Amino acid sequence: MIRAVVAAITTVILALPAWANVDIQDVTSPGGISAWLVEDDSIPFVALDIHFQGGSSLDAPGKRGATYLMTRLLQEGAGEMNAQAFAETREGLAARFSFDAHRDSVSISVEMLTQNRDAAVILLRQALVAPRFDQDAINRVRGQVLSIIQGNARNPEDIAHSAFTAMAFGDHPYGSAQEGTAETVQALTRQDMINAHRAVFARDRVSIGAAGDITPMELGLLLDTLLGALPAEGAPLPPKADWLLEGGITVVDFPTPQSVVLFVQPGIARTDPDFFPVFVLNQIIGGGNFRSRLMREVRIKRGLTYGISSYLALADHHPMMIGQFASSNALVAQAVRVTRDQWADIAANGVTGEELEEAKLYLTGAYPLRFDGNGTIASILAGMQQDGMPIDYITTRNARVEAVTMEDIRRVAARFLNPDALHFIVVGQPEGVEATNERNVRF
Repeated sequence: MIRAVVAAITTVILALPAWANVDIQDVTSPGGISAWLVEDDSIPFVALDIHFQGGSSLDAPGKRGATYLMTRLLQEGAGEMNAQAFAETREGLAARFSFDAHRDSVSISVEMLTQNRDAAVILLRQALVAPRFDQDAINRVRGQVLSIIQGNARNPEDIAHSAFTAMAFGDHPYGSAQEGTAETVQALTRQDMINAHRAVFARDRVSIGAAGDITPMELGLLLDTLLGALPAEGAPLPPKADWLLEGGITVVDFPTPQSVVLFVQPGIARTDPDFFPVFVLNQIIGGGNFRSRLMREVRIKRGLTYGISSYLALADHHPMMIGQFASSNALVAQAVRVTRDQWADIAANGVTGEELEEAKLYLTGAYPLRFDGNGTIASILAGMQQDGMPIDYITTRNARVEAVTMEDIRRVAARFLNPDALHFIVVGQPEGVEATNERNVRF
């Protein structure tokens, strides 16, 4: 099996560009704004990815959903242009802007042709420094957000995540959905949009990746034009989040023939010296392919689910390890039991040498597939900075994976996996599953 994996990965790598030789340049603008650049003039096109740390966690008390709504309004008119004029101008420049709110950041993805770059930057600058927040646009986009909230309330996966975060993080911003509730969103005003904008967009919390047809000097001037007028400092970041959820099972009654199950425990920070061993360990446990332990034990051997996976959620204020599967109400109790048993077995006994080698082969072989265009590269560069990675991370990442040993896996499995802390949130009408958590679930 390992030879087959090696052959497949080798074929993929030989078909790819020399991704490991990506030349990242550290650029500082005349105004002191930093960015990482991969210069490539083969196509007259450039991509930017800009991350502002804080994200929806910066919502003011009682204003949950403000950052999410504000971010969706940034293309709804700026400066002298209303929403229609802004959209027509952007389309005329063949530029693409994408604004997204996340738990710990607001991200902006930009793609523009070299010949229209200056005009596209001026247009984007208007969205960042002079958004209109017209009341008709607020009302229209608010309606879209309320529709999302209503849809989430009927979605078992969203219900499970809402129950988990509410129980795990309480009143911290992590404890509620970034979209807000129907009540909080209905109450948001234009002034709330202005306040949320001021809190998020500041030069002290920005990470920037650029890739494509632009020189370091041109990028520096572009950054000053685009971001130089933003405030020097944004709102204070929220405190670390306490983990309030003990091990056990929570059942959320929901009429469906198939239960959705979320299983969670505290995670590990990327700055932890054991991060890479835990990263490889997670791939072995539930990396999402058919060679992971949970897929073999829960799906292949017992047919209890179509798929099961886990991942490390590297949240700024409390990292998490999260897994998920769905199973029929009649089988979900057994699937929960097998998952918990595997968690305990790996914590006590570690993994096999074959499991370790297959995980490392997969992780190192799949990594080059991520570098498939300027937009993706720009996003990776911005994310690396936001996560505090060194500039040589791309070239050293696979070596760090390869360096993980069986002893490392045994150590971190014993240290990190905690069967007693593992909590299952079951949304559905499962048979034979007894809830051990008596707390009221808010979502």
